[in-house]
Amino acid sequence: MESILSCTLALLLAPLFPGVINKTKAFVASKKGPPLLMKYYTLAKLLRKGSVYSTSSSFVFKMGPTVSFAAAAMPLFFIPLAGLPPLFSFQGDVIVLFYIMGIGRFFTIVAALDTASPFEGMGAAREAFFSMLAEATIFAVLILFYRMNGSLSLAEYFHGDKAVSLTGPAGALLLFVIVAMFMVLLTENSRVPVDDPQTHLELTMIHEVMILDHSGPDLALIELGAFFKLFFYSAFITHLLQPLTSFGALANALIFYGVLTLVYVAVGVTESTMARFKMNLVPKYILTSFTLVFFAAILTMGFLQ
Repeated sequence: MESILSCTLALLLAPLFPGVINKTKAFVASKKGPPLLMKYYTLAKLLRKGSVYSTSSSFVFKMGPTVSFAAAAMPLFFIPLAGLPPLFSFQGDVIVLFYIMGIGRFFTIVAALDTASPFEGMGAAREAFFSMLAEATIFAVLILFYRMNGSLSLAEYFHGDKAVSLTGPAGALLLFVIVAMFMVLLTENSRVPVDDPQTHLELTMIHEVMILDHSGPDLALIELGAFFKLFFYSAFITHLLQPLTSFGALANALIFYGVLTLVYVAVGVTESTMARFKMNLVPKYILTSFTLVFFAAILTMGFLQ
């Protein structure tokens, strides 16, 4: 029952934390910024509207938002939250989950291509290329965790006697992984310096250009799926930063969501202090995250002998 409540709380709070990013950016710029609950208002507004479909699009365009939403929500059922075990867990689930997220991205891409718009096709090509580079970092992290933990279960990575954390035998090397996963978080969620969710310039858009033709409830599903995806990657980093404690369920929840909030604040600070990279520099940025994990994997061999 506690795991169900924890997962439900995560699903409900996912749209809240992007407001923390906006508030952080506004604070750095000495502005008031939008309300913290702005994303809830936006979702409610979109759900009240109707969806408009082009006569040139097919059923693939309608499937895209639903599949991407389901694929983004699925990992939250498998990741431990606030020191509690997840709802579901099995050996190899971590590989299945990342491929499920890949399926969600695939349907977002084909839905963009289904519009027959060269503009959206440009964004889809960029999305496919950059996500392919980020995938190398993700699976390098999974290989590293398998060597450290001996498991392929997301729950066992962050919950149990062999939980991967900074307090472990090779905890210092996880600093490389934390930095690399933060870079992947910015890449996979189309944040600065890879992409800017606030811009609509033709030559710089990646993710936003793929969803320009979606509207109403379909756009709400895409936005909500993006919130879930950002929450998952932030929770992944939070588990690496915050070792499991035994202060009780309430204290663990407060510590977990406190550290999680700091991750979102870090995203806001990054977007406030960095400019978006030129398109030709983005692949180098993403591959830098893979280099960090690869370096950590080599050093881990000496720590775990």
